[in-house]
Amino acid sequence: MLTRIQVGAVLIAALMLAPALMRATPQDSGAPKKASDSPEPGHSYRLDFTVSELEDGKKINSRQYSINLNSGEVNEIKIGTRVPVEAKQGEFQYLDVGTSIWCRLRDRADIAWLSNDVMLQVRSDLSNFAIPDQQAQSMRPIIRQVKIDSSAIATVGKQMVVGSAEDPNSKRQFQVEVMVTRLK
Repeated sequence: MLTRIQVGAVLIAALMLAPALMRATPQDSGAPKKASDSPEPGHSYRLDFTVSELEDGKKINSRQYSINLNSGEVNEIKIGTRVPVEAKQGEFQYLDVGTSIWCRLRDRADIAWLSNDVMLQVRSDLSNFAIPDQQAQSMRPIIRQVKIDSSAIATVGKQMVVGSAEDPNSKRQFQVEVMVTRLK
């Protein structure tokens, strides 16, 4: 008799708690998700950068850099030298001298299926040591720097100028170009 009462009490408690437990646990319909329910994965791209130095409109130097990245991701190319600089007596900090190109690329979500356009952000930092004539009488090295930060809509398969800058101390101009290629 006592066992029947205990079993009955457990059943009544279970029935009273069942609605609360049903609300607390997530419902899974077991139905497979449709392809349209999940976002379309981004594409992979190769970015080919050309950094050119021009004098009086004539190209005198050119360097090429390439990087692969997926849509929505960030990547960076960094080539150069870390130069120790004494900030305080006996304390050194390091300064990066060389070429650094940071980039982010995103598919245009609004028309990705319709267009060859991508949204592109580029930050380039080009630095080098001044040649001896430009250093004057200074005993410390002089570092020359050109920074170009740009945001643009680029067309896949078409070369475009990301930015350019005039050197205030000469007749030279620095130019950063990019070509975006969609990878399979």
